[in-house]
Amino acid sequence: MTSRLFYNIFLFLYSAGIRMAALFNPKAKQWLAGRRTQTITLKPTDSTTVWMHCASLGEFEQGRPVIEALKKNNPGIRVVLTFFSASGYEACKNYEEADYIFYLPMDNIFTAKKFIDAINPSLVLWVKYEYWFYYLQELKKREIPVLLISGVFRSSMTFFKWYGGIWRNMLENFAHLFVQNESSKKMLHSIGITQNVTVSGDTRFDRVTTIAQTALNNEIITAFCNNKKTIVAGSTWEDDEIILAAYADETHHQHKLIIVPHELDKTHLTEVKKMFKQSICYTDVEQNSTLLQTISNYNVLIVDTIGMLSRLYSIAYINYVGGGFTNDGIHNILEAAVWGKPVIIGENYEKYFEAVDLVEKGAAESIGDTNQLREVIADWNTDIDYYNESAATAKRYVYENAGATERIINYIQANRLLTS
Repeated sequence: MTSRLFYNIFLFLYSAGIRMAALFNPKAKQWLAGRRTQTITLKPTDSTTVWMHCASLGEFEQGRPVIEALKKNNPGIRVVLTFFSASGYEACKNYEEADYIFYLPMDNIFTAKKFIDAINPSLVLWVKYEYWFYYLQELKKREIPVLLISGVFRSSMTFFKWYGGIWRNMLENFAHLFVQNESSKKMLHSIGITQNVTVSGDTRFDRVTTIAQTALNNEIITAFCNNKKTIVAGSTWEDDEIILAAYADETHHQHKLIIVPHELDKTHLTEVKKMFKQSICYTDVEQNSTLLQTISNYNVLIVDTIGMLSRLYSIAYINYVGGGFTNDGIHNILEAAVWGKPVIIGENYEKYFEAVDLVEKGAAESIGDTNQLREVIADWNTDIDYYNESAATAKRYVYENAGATERIINYIQANRLLTS
């Protein structure tokens, strides 16, 4: 009872905080406006409805292979996709495999009942993170199966704390928990969750292998690279950019650098442009085709548009994945590794098992400053055998770990979860 009180206080404080933040934060304002203006109404149908919920874009990329496999095997199903974050919703609001896309209304006993009444799902898929008590409790009451996809559990999470009673209760509402690794399974066992847990792996492996079936074909990128070895730095933050800018300054003629900042707001892009000498922005060339004739004279291309990064990694000699100097850690290293290119990351990567594996296997290197960046690139430049082995290991690791989607689909079929 005490933990539920704390949970309700958390919900109240979160809602109040969002409302205050919306006065000066565009994302918070969008989060509120999206929920206020949406109408959650579905057309009457005899189709079976599958509801997939994602916190944001990263979780969507994990859930996407499962949804697409379900649609392929069951063409008549209807898919409802929800997001908690505004950024996830905005990035995916035109996703064609979903019949309806909504913001998830804030959790409480009334909105949970109302939302579930409106969409009436037969199967629910929640991806990796986010656990909302009243939604899960209502689904359990109605005996609607809920599967967790690509779950990860660590000792630092609330489930494993003395005050985590309500969060532990949430886990009991899942029909099955598909987790990424053995350590997550052991953590669940430590709190008595011993049934209905399967180590399936991470569905992101399946997603990136699908992406890798089509490489990038882009006139601007080709003209910029001009047959020179290119480093692609994706999802970079300020600390990444400082290190990369210092390196780019000293190696004007050795490598080309393509940088894709994580934040694409005008203020940050202006700072990035100042930081990188001899740089040009992708959209400037897009809007002025005459720049295509001189783009190869530049050393740095700043990609200031979304949707290219996962395939942009394909043209690199070496890939750099940003975020390794933030509290959250690196972004998706698998998007870079799948193309069979060595990867460089920052120091904060320990909570991502795939990054730990790739570093241990020599397919990725962690750096802390420009000197280390310079040394790693020099090693791969001068030792071709080392480079080739790192590249091959990166690609092999991704393909050897694919298959999580098939395991989840097999479970759904074996348990007839889409059969009315």
